[in-house]
Amino acid sequence: MNLSTVHKRLLLEIARQSIAAAVRMEEPYENPSLELIEELKTKCGVFVSVYVNRELRGCIGTFSENDPLRQNVQKMAVSAATEDTRFKPLQPDELEKMHLEISVLSPRKKISDINEIELGKHGIYLRKGLNRGTLLPQVATSQNWNVYEFLGNCAKYKAGIGWDGWKTADIFVYEAIVFDSDRIGA
Repeated sequence: MNLSTVHKRLLLEIARQSIAAAVRMEEPYENPSLELIEELKTKCGVFVSVYVNRELRGCIGTFSENDPLRQNVQKMAVSAATEDTRFKPLQPDELEKMHLEISVLSPRKKISDINEIELGKHGIYLRKGLNRGTLLPQVATSQNWNVYEFLGNCAKYKAGIGWDGWKTADIFVYEAIVFDSDRIGA
């Protein structure tokens, strides 16, 4: 998938306006003209991270490829701002201090050797029984982790299968187009 700067700005605007409407308890944000843009119709997964004063306040995503990108961005943005149970929901007075990051996901690919994981390029998704967990590609580099730390943290803190649980889990990799409101200017 290829997203131009214009498309990235539109996705950030969808996220920002959707969050603002939800937090202010207004009608959901709609812009029918966005339905005409082919790149925003692509069916792919997405994660939206919400920051206030540079502190994470929510991060929720989906790997579902059932809905168009613009709809997934809208849903995940609202969920990240209002439903991430790790944080209190965003308040109207925080909207001006809000910073957004969007990760548009490629399809997942199952791997059989952890040497296939490229830090900074690949996110990981672990599945063991009913337990699942993921870490986005940018997490490993921002935390300065090696592959074992990346897998261990995902296994323990995201999938809930213990630090070494990745050794007996199905491991998938995926890539992401990552952009934020500071670098894109939206």
